[in-house]
Amino acid sequence: MIFTETRTISTKQRCHWIDITSLVRDSITRSTVSNGIVTVTSLHTTASITINENGDPDVEKDFFRKLEHLVPHRESYYLHSEGNSDSHVKTSLVGTDITRSLSSGKLLLGLWQSIYFCEFDGPRSVRQFTITIVGE
Repeated sequence: MIFTETRTISTKQRCHWIDITSLVRDSITRSTVSNGIVTVTSLHTTASITINENGDPDVEKDFFRKLEHLVPHRESYYLHSEGNSDSHVKTSLVGTDITRSLSSGKLLLGLWQSIYFCEFDGPRSVRQFTITIVGE
């Protein structure tokens, strides 16, 4: 069986992440798939999907501070004229999707893990990602 749905969220800052784990789990429940894989994919060139720690809010701060250090927002050498070149690079570095196993209807994540939608060019009123579940 294959189940796919697109979810929409809004972002409130230029760079931040949103915990979408509960949205993914809701989709798993609607899919009726018990065993298989779950893929979550950003539908944007300036936003990523990642898995990271959900217990300490400083992890998010460290994540974005390091990315800003590696890929600064304002650099004169960017050729792309929209002012969001760093967002495109950050998205490519972090990646646009994750895949996890699904066993007995449960998303296999570690105790301190959550799935995050990472915004690099917000705020945006409409951001979308797909959840695809393949299995039995």
